[in-house]
Amino acid sequence: MTTTDAAAGAPAVTVNGSLLGLAGTPPATTALDWLRGRGLTGAKEGCAEGECGACSVLVARPGTDAATEWTALNACLVPAAALDGQEVVTAEGLGTAPGPGTAGALHPVQQEMAVRGGSQCGYCTPGFVCSMAAEYYRPGRTALVAEDEQPCVERSGSDEHPGAGEHGPNGFDLHAIGGNLCRCTGYRPIRDAAYALGRPPADDALAARSAAPPPAPVATRLADDEAEFLRPASLAEVLDIIASRPEAMLVAGSTDWGVEVNLRGARPPLVVAIDRLEELRALEVGERHVEIGAALSLTDVERRLAGRVPLLAALIPQFASRLIRNGATLGGNLGTGSPIGDAAPALLALDASVVLASASGEREVALAEYFTGYRTSVRERGELIRAVRVPLPLAGTTAFHKIAKRRFDDISSVSIAFALDIEDGPDGSRVRRARVALGGVASTPVRALATEEALTGAPWTGEGSEDAVRAAAAVLATEGTPLDDHRASAGYRSAMLGQALRKLHAHETGPRETAGVGA
Repeated sequence: MTTTDAAAGAPAVTVNGSLLGLAGTPPATTALDWLRGRGLTGAKEGCAEGECGACSVLVARPGTDAATEWTALNACLVPAAALDGQEVVTAEGLGTAPGPGTAGALHPVQQEMAVRGGSQCGYCTPGFVCSMAAEYYRPGRTALVAEDEQPCVERSGSDEHPGAGEHGPNGFDLHAIGGNLCRCTGYRPIRDAAYALGRPPADDALAARSAAPPPAPVATRLADDEAEFLRPASLAEVLDIIASRPEAMLVAGSTDWGVEVNLRGARPPLVVAIDRLEELRALEVGERHVEIGAALSLTDVERRLAGRVPLLAALIPQFASRLIRNGATLGGNLGTGSPIGDAAPALLALDASVVLASASGEREVALAEYFTGYRTSVRERGELIRAVRVPLPLAGTTAFHKIAKRRFDDISSVSIAFALDIEDGPDGSRVRRARVALGGVASTPVRALATEEALTGAPWTGEGSEDAVRAAAAVLATEGTPLDDHRASAGYRSAMLGQALRKLHAHETGPRETAGVGA
C-alpha cells in the first residue's frame, strides 16, 4: 500500500511505493544518506566516489526501448533533492514484503544470489542486486536458450571495442555489474546468479511499470540557512539564474560534484540541477553534424547513436562503469576541464565543437580552442554547455586506446584517439587527413599536431608504409608534457603513445581475427 509523509506540493520522492518528503533535508545531502536516514539501510557507503556500487539503487528514467527503464545509479553521488518527483526502488523494495499471514518472497535476483552463494559478508550484495535488477528488466535482453541447447557465453569484445559485451545464455550483459565490487565472495557465483535469471513473470509490477511514462520533471527548491538547491523548469530560467549568480554550481549526473561533496566537503551556496531539461537532452543526426545534448547520459548517447559514430562507440564502454555512465554526461565531462577526462580526446579527434549558451545568446566554439589551461576554458561566467556537435562526414578509420591499471572502471593514465581518412591508390593507400588527440599528457587534452603533420600524405599500406608509421609513432611519443605520478611515469606514458599508433596500424592493415564464442 502506498503511504506518504510529504505535505502536498512539497519536495518528495516515491521510494518503494511510498511518498517520502524531503522537507528539512540539507541541500547537499546525498540520496544514500537520506535513504539510510529513513531506515532503508540496504544501500551502503563503500568508497563514496562511485567506484564500488554498494550504494546502487533503481530510478525510473525515460527509456530508449521502453517508455520507462529502471536505471541503476550511485546513490552516494546523487543529491537527494535531485530525486524530487521521481520514483526510486531500493533493495528493500524488491520482492514481496512480509504481511499478515505471509512470509513475503524474494525477488528473482535475490533468490538466485541466495541459492548460488553470491553473498558472503553481504555488504555489497544489495548494490549488486539493484544493478542486476536493472539489467534483468532491460528491454531487449535476449531470450533464454532452449532447455535442450548447450548454453554458451558470448564474449564479443576486442582490442578496438573492449566493452562490446559479455553476455550469458539469457542475454545478461555482465557490464551491468562492472561498477560493483565484491571483496570476499568472488565473482563466479555472482555471475552464475546473473546468468540463471529468466524473464520477469507476467505479474511483475516493476516490469509492467516500464510501459507507462516516467515521472515528469518537476521544478524543485530545497534550501536551508547555508545553501539552496534549485531545479528550474526551463533552460531559459537556468540561464537567467546563472547570469545573476554565476557562482552557481551546475550539476547533471553529479558524478564529479558528488565526489567533491563526499570527500572534500564541498558545500556551494547554490546548486542548479540541469539533468532533466529537455533542451539539453536532445540527440539529432543531421546532414552536416550530429548534435548531442550536454545533459544526455552516456548510456543514452550510446543507445541512441547505436554505433553511428564509431569512435564514440569505442570510447563509451571504456568510460568508467555502467553505473557511472547512467548519470555521467558529455557536458559534465568537458565542463570540468579535466586533462584526464576520456571524452575530450575522442571529441577532439572528431573535430567536435561545443555550443555555449547564456542569457544573451549562443556561440559555437571548436573544442580544439575550448581548453585554455588546467581545468580552465573559454566558457565565460553565465555560460553553460548546451550541446556537443560532431561534424559529418566522419573519418573512415577511428580508434580509442585507453591505458589504465584496470581495463574497465578506472581513470586513464593516458588516452589516445585516432580519426584518419585513408585514400586508396594504385600502389597502396595513403593518409589523406589525420586527427590524433591525447589525454593525460598535458595540462589539457591536446591535439597531437606534429603527429598529424607526419601522418598526412604518408603511406598507410604498400611500400614504405611500415617506415612511415614507425617514424610518425616516434613523433607521437614526444607529444605533450607527460609527468610522473601515481598512475604512471612520464616515460611509460610516452612509450604508450608511440605504441598506440603502431597497434592501430597493425590492427587495420594486418589479418583480422574473428571474435570467438566460448562454451
